Amino acid sequence: MEIIFSLDEINQVAKKIILEKPNKVILFHGNMGVGKTTLIKALTKELGVTDATSSPTFSLVNEYQADDNQKVYHFDMYRLKSEIEALDIGIEDYLYSGNWCFIEWAEKIPNLLPTDFTTITLSESVEGKRNLRLI
Repeated sequence: MEIIFSLDEINQVAKKIILEKPNKVILFHGNMGVGKTTLIKALTKELGVTDATSSPTFSLVNEYQADDNQKVYHFDMYRLKSEIEALDIGIEDYLYSGNWCFIEWAEKIPNLLPTDFTTITLSESVEGKRNLRLI
């Protein structure tokens, strides 16, 4: 699935992504500032998270409660120096929990990822819009 959208359409884009029934582990790729965290905030809202959401840049993972009693985990691996740091926070427990796992900068932990995941790639398009590709 490919979508070109503007920021004011991000909630509709999040709804389309969830309707596609992606794997619950979703890797987000794109340059810094392209909108990965903003899209994740919209996805958590679509899943029924009512708490304030933010980037887990310093904590590595934020945990949220969805309205169906499932948890949503948001990871930001940008600061990692090695996969050992991810193992130290127990990433395998999160990834194999059956809950939603949204991972920014997943390329830092390639050997720890499950075999079944969905990838979302964001890039800038014309006139400030974003191009989303879901695989």
